[in-house]
Amino acid sequence: MVGMASATRRSDGRAPDPTPAPDSSATGALSRHRRWWLRDTQTVGAAALLFAAVVALVWANVSPHSYEAAWGTELQIELGAYGIALTLHEWVNSGLMTFFFLVVGLETRREFDLGELRERRRVLIPVMAALGAIVVPVAIFIVFNAGHGTAHAWGVAMSTDTALALGILALVGRRLPSGVRVVVLTVSVVDDLVALAVIATAYSGSVNMGPLFVGLGIFSLVFVARALKIRAGLVYFVLGVACWLAVQASGVDPIVVGLAFGLCVYAHPASRAYLEQASDLFRQFREQPTPQFARSARHGVARALSPNDRLSGLYQPWTVFVILPIFALANAGVSVTDGALGRAFTSPVGLGVLIGLVVGKPVGFLAGAWLLDRVTRGRLTPPVGWAGSAAGGAVSAVGFTVSLLIAATALTGEAREAAVIGVLASIPGSAVLTWLISWVTGRLPKSLRIRALYGQANVITDLAVPVDPQRDHIRGPLDAPVTVVEYGDFECPYCGQAEPVVRELLADFGDVRYVWRHLPLTDVHPHAFLAAQAAEAAAAQGAFWEMHDLLFRHQDALELDDLVGYAEQLGLDADRFRADVHDGVYADRVGTDLESADLSSVSGTPTFFINDRRHYGAYDIDALKSAVRTARAQVEPPRKTEERPRHQRGGRERPVSR
Repeated sequence: MVGMASATRRSDGRAPDPTPAPDSSATGALSRHRRWWLRDTQTVGAAALLFAAVVALVWANVSPHSYEAAWGTELQIELGAYGIALTLHEWVNSGLMTFFFLVVGLETRREFDLGELRERRRVLIPVMAALGAIVVPVAIFIVFNAGHGTAHAWGVAMSTDTALALGILALVGRRLPSGVRVVVLTVSVVDDLVALAVIATAYSGSVNMGPLFVGLGIFSLVFVARALKIRAGLVYFVLGVACWLAVQASGVDPIVVGLAFGLCVYAHPASRAYLEQASDLFRQFREQPTPQFARSARHGVARALSPNDRLSGLYQPWTVFVILPIFALANAGVSVTDGALGRAFTSPVGLGVLIGLVVGKPVGFLAGAWLLDRVTRGRLTPPVGWAGSAAGGAVSAVGFTVSLLIAATALTGEAREAAVIGVLASIPGSAVLTWLISWVTGRLPKSLRIRALYGQANVITDLAVPVDPQRDHIRGPLDAPVTVVEYGDFECPYCGQAEPVVRELLADFGDVRYVWRHLPLTDVHPHAFLAAQAAEAAAAQGAFWEMHDLLFRHQDALELDDLVGYAEQLGLDADRFRADVHDGVYADRVGTDLESADLSSVSGTPTFFINDRRHYGAYDIDALKSAVRTARAQVEPPRKTEERPRHQRGGRERPVSR
């Protein structure tokens, strides 16, 4: 049961374990390690990328001949009369990086289907901010390089490296609101799309239209396969390879194929129907652990996830920990002698890249956000304030992957060397600028600091059915500025571990309203629906929260006789309680919560919504506190709290304590 509950929760896209009680067991240590791994993948990936860049620099300066010879080695693949021959450097930049941009396409599609961009009018937010953060750096680079014959390499100063940006944010931007990360991610989506379009048009050679049309024809077969509901990954892989070869032969950089394929892979939350099917298949395997049932269970679990989730899980670790470090190793090797550094920081290319990124990105970012605010008269603004936007621009000032890719294509010799040094210098420049903005903002008066960091942006509503004080079970003041809604299951062990976290949250924040809604996962928790009805039967006698607390203290004893015993312990009318539960009087009330969960695409427990916005990630006390602080900072100061009428409190509610 516990194993299947874990699978259900993971399919919802959040960290699999809440913070366990402090212990010295190996299991507790492993859980903490897994949460750290999930939370800091981008940071570790950024560290791996930087390490590979350092290795490349050392290699290129200790033995420049061997560095050039290694990456200049030709690798040819032949099949009959057909073949393709590229250097290792070209295979990395045009081959392996196709998988990187496949992941970029997957992330972009996920943002359109589930993330910040699913409300289409909000697409203007990252578009305007990204365009500002592209146009201004490009303009600065062109100003520095006008008349020097290198102005055509303006794309080097254009793009943000998402992995490094998120790593810098994690290292030096811990005091910044979580909305900055959201801004950086969504802006990076547009940034990458523009960068790929620029590479495909401005930095590709002469285009051979014949192979290009063949590639487009092959790509169209993807939609045919989707219409025929073909799920075999091998089919799409073969189409992808064929399309890549055709586009490569056309003269257009084939990495655009990865982005195009990624954009075609839809994302959606796991449905409860598929999760229940996966539970049945696992149960069959548990009863008969044969290879056939193991394969069926594995396929059932995979089917519950969207294709986007499956492919992201498959390719993202490879891109973060293998492909990007190899790319850095192949492209970051330049001479950093005193003479090279002097030339880079005095040449128009080096200065244009460095100033374009470190100065142009934040300025353009803020200009784009300001222009959008003025054009829409405040109806569309970034989810952070001006200081948060400035920090997002500073974080975005780090260039690497696309910048080095364009530098390798558009420049040679000392000009390429200066561009690479300028790109590498943007990494510490971005980190220092981000830290400086965070430090200065932290010194502002509290009211001004909150407004500067969080602003007054309207956020997307994820909770389909609003909280109704006349119907919902509520703890905390009715007019609290922050509302936390939990969809839970009284038999779910993860809900049991989250319950003391919620109590601590309510004890620490006096202005939080907590709402419980039922989501009994009957396929894995056979007593959950009965327990939910018991809570409603207790609510009818004015003791919902008392029963709620008892059920969580006795998750392993939820038979009808156990439930009646709890009613007697609370001094309720036991005969009435037994009849109500036995006859299913409140089954429809629980079913209403189930329907509201389906409308909000909730399939696992516990699932939290904070001010109608779904909370992704861990639900330990630190994560929830951070989310509550962010939500509280985005609303107006709370009014004076009023005592709730007795019928709205669910009866004899005790004060919440740790």
